[in-house]
Amino acid sequence: MDPEVSSVGGNSFIDLNPKSYRRKSLKAVLLLAYQSFGVVYGDLSTSPLYVYRSTFSGKLQLHEDDTEVLGVLSFILYTLTLIPLLKYVLIVLRADDNGEGGTFALYSLLCRHAKLSLLPNQQAVDEELSTYKLQNVRESYRGARMKGLLERHKSLRIALLLVVLLGTCMVIGDGVLTPAISVLSSVYGIKVAVDDLNKHVVELIACLILVGLFALQHHGTHKVAFMFAPIVLAWLFSIGAIGIYNIARWNPHVVRALSPYYMYKYFKRTGFDGWISMGGVLLCITGTEAMFADLGHFSELSIQIAFGCVVYPCLVCAYMGQAAYLSRNHSDIEGSFYKSIPKPVYWPVVVIATLASVVGSQAVISATFSIIKQCMSLGCFPRVKVVHTSKDIYGQIYIPEVNWILLILCLAVTLGFRSTIFIGHAYDLSSQMCHHRTGLAVITVMFVTTFLMSLVIVIVWKRSIILAIIFFMFFGTIELMYVSSAMLKVHEGGWVPLALSVFFVAVMYTWHYGTAKKYDFDLQNKVSMKWLLTLGPSLGIVRVPGIGLIYSELVTGVPAIFSHFVTNLPAFHQVLIFVCIKSVPVPYVRPEERYLIGRIGPKEYRMFRCIVRYGYKDVHKDDNDFENQLIFNVGEFIQTEASSTWAPSSSDHSSVDGRMTMMGLPLQSSIKMVTSGLEDSDKQSIRSLSLGTPEIEALQPRRVRFELPRSPELDPDIRAELTELFDAKNSGVAYMLGHSYVKAKRSSSFMKKFVIDVCYNFLRKNCRGPAVALDIPHICLIEVGMIYYV
Repeated sequence: MDPEVSSVGGNSFIDLNPKSYRRKSLKAVLLLAYQSFGVVYGDLSTSPLYVYRSTFSGKLQLHEDDTEVLGVLSFILYTLTLIPLLKYVLIVLRADDNGEGGTFALYSLLCRHAKLSLLPNQQAVDEELSTYKLQNVRESYRGARMKGLLERHKSLRIALLLVVLLGTCMVIGDGVLTPAISVLSSVYGIKVAVDDLNKHVVELIACLILVGLFALQHHGTHKVAFMFAPIVLAWLFSIGAIGIYNIARWNPHVVRALSPYYMYKYFKRTGFDGWISMGGVLLCITGTEAMFADLGHFSELSIQIAFGCVVYPCLVCAYMGQAAYLSRNHSDIEGSFYKSIPKPVYWPVVVIATLASVVGSQAVISATFSIIKQCMSLGCFPRVKVVHTSKDIYGQIYIPEVNWILLILCLAVTLGFRSTIFIGHAYDLSSQMCHHRTGLAVITVMFVTTFLMSLVIVIVWKRSIILAIIFFMFFGTIELMYVSSAMLKVHEGGWVPLALSVFFVAVMYTWHYGTAKKYDFDLQNKVSMKWLLTLGPSLGIVRVPGIGLIYSELVTGVPAIFSHFVTNLPAFHQVLIFVCIKSVPVPYVRPEERYLIGRIGPKEYRMFRCIVRYGYKDVHKDDNDFENQLIFNVGEFIQTEASSTWAPSSSDHSSVDGRMTMMGLPLQSSIKMVTSGLEDSDKQSIRSLSLGTPEIEALQPRRVRFELPRSPELDPDIRAELTELFDAKNSGVAYMLGHSYVKAKRSSSFMKKFVIDVCYNFLRKNCRGPAVALDIPHICLIEVGMIYYV
């Protein structure tokens, strides 16, 4: 069964959202389960390479009664069962946001069901989006009180955002450590087989693999994705079979570790040293968060089948097999995984291990790109270049600046720690969130997910607060135990991902704080509509042919920058459209629901507002059709307005900022678009502009003009306004931006001046400008400077 094809911004993409497959057939579910191996489980499946080695890297000693080995195995088995299987597969996967998962999905759900967003640009009309689904369940008294408490206190909303950002930044830190530990651990198998091989050669091979991995990122994962699933499957079946072989050969009695009594015996004998070693045990669930974060590409059932039927049993066999080998070969703890491999299959397994580690690293790198893109949508990360790597698969992206920063940091970690033991300790503090994380990293993100899930249970699912407390206490206690153990290894290298996470949290919150303050300034200094009306339809200056697109972040009112344009420009275009690019707390916005159009002032002013809405996973791709779609929607609004009962008359000055209307583009529009400049065989073609079909293709070069229907039923006033709009389009379109300078008020505290004047302005100067980010043609751009005192 082939995936459905949808159209976004005029381009066709394969829709991998689980809604395309859900409830269709068992074949579709199994296909998704197969595909999930190459994306979701690369990191989780390679953990057996280094778990035992990192766990026994401290002062632990192995005794003849195998208490330590069985105790660690018991912890691994119960950790795999309680966290990935019980918490994620059976509970957390149900908390999807229109099929999407991850930290941002939980935060998005909370923001829709409660007013938790710190940017006051939400509108009631947003609730009409098809993806803006709310639970119609009666809210409990305690749940309503908790919701009201969060909404009333801004400090609690800030704390919630910081928690989300912490999980996000832990994933970025994990993006540095995952490739280092996975590749170095897999290449270590060469040194196990060749004893006299210099360790610097191993490091050089690992670095070369890492450089090659990051250098290939710009091609996109889709070109090699078909190879990923077979590699991970081959790896899982290999370690599962080797595990069964080792259990049968070395010690079948390791199955006794299924009893939790061995965890008690382990702590009784090892004490504090055993507690410290839990940071190594924690590495067995690295990458677990990916099952939830990548939910949008698969489905709940497909992930449950893949993990429950293949991943979980293979990992259990692999860990039990290593424990069986260690129980009879105490001296081989340094390379227990590779030394437990039967010699006839040694080199094939080493090759598969290397390939599997690359797959796991690829997944976490791609996750980092997606997370940073989502942070940009929330206004929590400076603007960076986002490259779309696939014309067929929607959502696959590549961020050059982030890619090379990750490579530099990854090489620094690989050469700096020079041992998977130390990297494993650093890995404990790495991070987790949308995709694959490890160690403290893992647990930090997992704890963030547990906390957000507790809020979702009360605020979104509207269940009893007692149930939320039980969920939080049960899983939170387990995760905090691992957090405390991982924190004890900060001095052994765990400070690296922790420092990276703190740095990125500071960057993200600084950018969000500056953006919010700038928005507040615009909100408080809007142009007086009374002043605007006194200017008259000419706005006090000459109106010349053409369309002016004035970009603003405001969803209501006229921004202060408009008065600067009026003051500094000798003339203005006959049609003005205030364009606002806005992110809404949903994963995707359907193309036919993307545009909100309204009128500013009386009709003779020829001023409109257009709000273009994107979800946190939508790709903001301003191709050549954006301008045409915008004009077309305004034309449709003019026709719709005339037939509406709320439409203001030309003399009604009380409606100075009219209501917004969602403009869906119908399949058959009365307005025609004539395109030319295509291939010789198709230079002249007339098409109805329709966002929902693959008809409108981004082909270059082409010219577009609009044609009105010849029907006599069209009102003469409407025809005249539409004619004026399309003639203005043919005369040319100018893009107007405010070149803003943000400064803290003189009365501000020293900390605020430092954050705004130094940190925020440094980020603004070194990130992509609004004109570049919006893909505005430089020749059509008009900028006017303005100072924002926040």
